[in-house]
Amino acid sequence: MEYLLSGFETAFSWWNLLYCFIGVTIGMLVGVLPGLGPTTGTAVLLPLTFGMEPISAIIMLSGIYYGAMYGGTITSVLINTPGEAASVITCLDGHPLAKQGRAGTALGVAGIGSFIGGTLSIIGLALIGPPIARLALQFGPPEFFALMILGMTMVIGLMGKSVIRGMIAAVIGLNLALIGLDPVTGVVRFSFDRMELMNGFDFVPLAMGLFGISEILISAEKNLKAEKPPKVKGLLPRREEWKPTIAAILRGSGLGFIIGLLPGTNSVIPAILSYSLEQKLAKDPSRFGKGAIEGVAGPETANNSYCGGALIPLFTLGIPSSPVIAVLLGAFIMHGLTPGPQLFQKNPDFVWAVIASMFIGNFILLIMNLPMAGFWAKITMIPFKLLFPIILAVAAVGAYSVSNSLFDVGVMVAFGIVGYIFKKVDIPLAPIVLTFVLGKLMEDALMQSLTIYKGDFFALFTRPLSGTLLILSIVIMILSILAGFKKKKEALSSDIEM
Repeated sequence: MEYLLSGFETAFSWWNLLYCFIGVTIGMLVGVLPGLGPTTGTAVLLPLTFGMEPISAIIMLSGIYYGAMYGGTITSVLINTPGEAASVITCLDGHPLAKQGRAGTALGVAGIGSFIGGTLSIIGLALIGPPIARLALQFGPPEFFALMILGMTMVIGLMGKSVIRGMIAAVIGLNLALIGLDPVTGVVRFSFDRMELMNGFDFVPLAMGLFGISEILISAEKNLKAEKPPKVKGLLPRREEWKPTIAAILRGSGLGFIIGLLPGTNSVIPAILSYSLEQKLAKDPSRFGKGAIEGVAGPETANNSYCGGALIPLFTLGIPSSPVIAVLLGAFIMHGLTPGPQLFQKNPDFVWAVIASMFIGNFILLIMNLPMAGFWAKITMIPFKLLFPIILAVAAVGAYSVSNSLFDVGVMVAFGIVGYIFKKVDIPLAPIVLTFVLGKLMEDALMQSLTIYKGDFFALFTRPLSGTLLILSIVIMILSILAGFKKKKEALSSDIEM
């Protein structure tokens, strides 16, 4: 507590407050602009910290990191265009809520959930970081593979009206994940002799195309006149929605924090798993995808809670658990700091000042989000003939900035056309994104596990943690399939009676 109070004293100095404000503001803008995201924003602005004090530099870069998680929500809710990868899940229920005139509620719940999730995860970082990080080291490839399988169970809930169409989408996503180098043999797969495909498709242009560009094409097809959006009012949920919203926020906080501890993950995974969990626990799962408040509260809380959890392996063990944390690791080294077990002992002033600044930054972001929700909603009042070119230009810049390649812009356009066609024929897009994100991670973990156990897949069930997760996944899949058959049978019975 003494160190934490000392950290707040340092963080409340006017220059550190200024850098914290600059960081979270830039993070918000990076999150709002489609295609950028926290990794790109942090990496691009890293050179600006060369002449800064280490504490101020890391405070600003950390602000960009968790600020981008907030910003990505805004465009997801208002115009169905995810500002960063984790906000893809928010599109599923956030945008339908906006169409119902409840954009304010969606943004309000997302802001409150993000604040609570971020704050609780920072408390976890301050209090229980070291022992939990040591526990996370026990996660080997078998456990990580089992976790990915558990994430895959969400596909069943996202298949839409037709299981066949949903399976088509899921298989397409898995096949897209296979493009690039084989993780074991190093053989190039499905690249068609294109150097750009040696490492497969990047997630950003793929997600931008499937969700953003396809939505523009669908909207442009209907009319070119912007309809006056509903006023952003009622930032808080209805009375009967408070209980499920709070429960979703608390579950998302715990889930995001735990996933953040695991090396190799990213903020998309806790958002996906949180959405899946809320759908499984809901009394009426059919509401999801049509404007379920829990579908916004859970994932938004989880991806912000993930930030605090992901910093624990970095601070206590020097392990970067995600791409943006790897950028922060480079910033630490650049400023003469060595993350690891000795960081808390050798540089306590630095560690606790950064942790204290995160509490302050989350509070600043809450103030920037809730009262200004009406300001952000004005984006939807821009006429489509002006809005579409702006979105396309920003999206093209975002896609290009991923690897400074026009090929990524072409990928974005191509997947935009694919997404448009799939929407026309009612093939769901969410399973494509889910299996694409988890497919690569799952394949790497599976190949490593089979190498360890000399090709014996069933040996994965002998490890307590991986075996438990795999059995849980199987049970969830069986129950989901049985529930689907029961629902179909009831629907047929009602049709016959009519």
